[in-house]
Amino acid sequence: MTIENPRPALQAVAVSAGYRRRRRHPAITVLRDVHLAARPGELIALIGPNGAGKSTLLRTLVGAQPPLAGHVLLDGQDLATLSPRQRARRLAVTLTEPVDVGQMSVEAVVALGRMPYRSWIGREKARDRAAVDRALLDAGVVDLRERPLTDLSDGERQRVMVARALAQEPAVLVLDEPTAFLDVARRIEFAAMLTRLAATTGAAIVLSTHDLGFALRRADQVWLVGGDGTVTAGAPEDLAYGDAVTRTFTGENMSFDDAAATIVVADTTEPGATVQVIADGRLRQWAEHAVRRAGWEPTADPCGHILTVEHGTPCRWTVNGAQGVGFDALVTHLRSNTAPLPENARTA
Repeated sequence: MTIENPRPALQAVAVSAGYRRRRRHPAITVLRDVHLAARPGELIALIGPNGAGKSTLLRTLVGAQPPLAGHVLLDGQDLATLSPRQRARRLAVTLTEPVDVGQMSVEAVVALGRMPYRSWIGREKARDRAAVDRALLDAGVVDLRERPLTDLSDGERQRVMVARALAQEPAVLVLDEPTAFLDVARRIEFAAMLTRLAATTGAAIVLSTHDLGFALRRADQVWLVGGDGTVTAGAPEDLAYGDAVTRTFTGENMSFDDAAATIVVADTTEPGATVQVIADGRLRQWAEHAVRRAGWEPTADPCGHILTVEHGTPCRWTVNGAQGVGFDALVTHLRSNTAPLPENARTA
C-alpha cells in the first residue's frame, strides 16, 4: 500500500537564494537548487554552521527577499503572487529580536495577530476573540493576558510572541532562533510546547536553531544547510545515520557522538590509554563521562587498568588499588596517569 503525503504547506522548488547587488554586478548566490517541503503538522529544524546561509534561506522562504531562481510555494501558490494580507493569513513569522510594543498588555499583543482578518475599521469580531483566546491557551500564557509585555521574562515573552503568531491561524509558523536567549529549563519547556503545537494545530512549524541535539531528538524533519551551498533535507535519523551531520559539523578536535546525538570534543586519547569501568546504571554513565574528560577511554573489556565505582554521594572509587572519593578526585588521578593521590583525596 502506498502512503500519500499531504500537499506541502510550504515548498521550495529549485530555489537559489542570495543577494542581488547593483546593476551590472552579478548576484551573490549563497544556496543553489534547494528543494524543500514542509507538510502540515510537521516540526522542522533548520540547522547549519554559522555563515552557511540559514538566515538567507529563512528570509527567502518567508518572502523577505525574492529567490534568485526557482519558486517558494505557500499552500501550492507562488509566494511572490500573494498580497501581504494573503501571506499573513497563511504564514506567521516570529523573530529573535525583541519587539517594542510599549506598555501593551499580553492580550493586546496577541490580538495583533488578527490584523490580517480585520477590516480597515479594525473592529473585533467573535471569531477574532475566539482565535486570541485559543492562542493564549495553546501557548500557555492565559494567566499573563493582563500583564504588560515589558514585565515578562524572556521565556514568557517568547511564548507570547508564539501566541500572537498562532492568532493568525497560519498554515506555516516560522521561528528564527526562538530559544536563543532562554535558559536550559525554558528551552526544554519551549521545545515540548512546539512539539505539541505541531500536533494539535496542524501547522507546519519551521524553526532555525543552533541546538543540534534538539533538532535530532524533536524534529520530524531536519533541513541541514551545508557550507557548500547545498541544503539536505530528511528525517533526523537518516541524516545522523548517514554522514550528512558528521560531514557538516565535525572538524578538528570535534566528532559526532551517536549516543548523545550531538557534537562533542573529539577523543584525543593515546592508543592503549584505556580503563575497564565496573559500575552500573547512571553511575556507570557518569563514571565513563569522567574517564573521557580525563583523557582516557572507558571499556567494558578487561585491560591493564580497572576502575570500580560504588554508589554514594559523592561516589567512592578504586583504580588499581588507589582509592578516592568523588569524580573530581578521579579525574585528577587519571590525568596524573595513576600517580599516587594526595592524602586529602584518599578514603579513610
